[in-house]
Amino acid sequence: MLELYGRAISSRLLLGTANYPSPAVLQRAAREAGAQIVTVSLRREIAGGSGRVGGFWSLICDLDVQVLPNTAGCHSVKEAVLTAQMAREVFGTNWIKLEVIGHHDTLQPDVFALVEAARILVDDGFEVFPYTTDDLVVADRLLDAGCRVLMPWCAPIGSARGPVDKDALRSLRAHVPDIPLIVDAGIGRPSHAAAVMELGYDAVLLNTAVAAAGDPVAMAKAFALAIEAGHLAAGAQPLEPRDVAVPSTPVIGKAVFS
Repeated sequence: MLELYGRAISSRLLLGTANYPSPAVLQRAAREAGAQIVTVSLRREIAGGSGRVGGFWSLICDLDVQVLPNTAGCHSVKEAVLTAQMAREVFGTNWIKLEVIGHHDTLQPDVFALVEAARILVDDGFEVFPYTTDDLVVADRLLDAGCRVLMPWCAPIGSARGPVDKDALRSLRAHVPDIPLIVDAGIGRPSHAAAVMELGYDAVLLNTAVAAAGDPVAMAKAFALAIEAGHLAAGAQPLEPRDVAVPSTPVIGKAVFS
């Protein structure tokens, strides 16, 4: 069981809700994945509405999931904090996935602004899920700011490249062994998700890899199975790579023919 800010979660697959072929496909994919947490981006045009997001909000409510609003598209501390505060009013939760983008092409986080925004939001009562890099110093600064979950990327958002630096991800896992780590961004295939889970990560957040697949519903199921397999494998302590061959059949007691 995964615990995030005091809430027990059985599914280790978090699902984004953008860019699906249709709302019906999104619903089916979320159910097939068994996701208990979905991320939702706040659009400015709904901020002055009735306090809910109409048909889309009804769809999310029907899924009976925990909503994790995000500050996608924000490029400054002020913008991210304001968006988070509006999201709390709209969605009725203190949870926020904090994104402060610093580079237009790679969508890499502005880690300096991220830490500052996280500190402001934690002081304001938010439970922050920061989208960050795999940098150890940044991780420490976010924890010092009051974050109790970290969401490092393994490759640029939507790139589908999978973990480009497993050593860095492994170092981060070792550096903060007691902090939930959720890989966010860059996963493209179920094998990528299994690989990061085998490193000891706690969960994976997906959007494009499922939404843009030829069959999002089948892909959601594939990712759910891969994530579960990776988590079980990590707990089973898999063999480390070896430089030489090691026979699986023992030679002691083998018959000797002259």
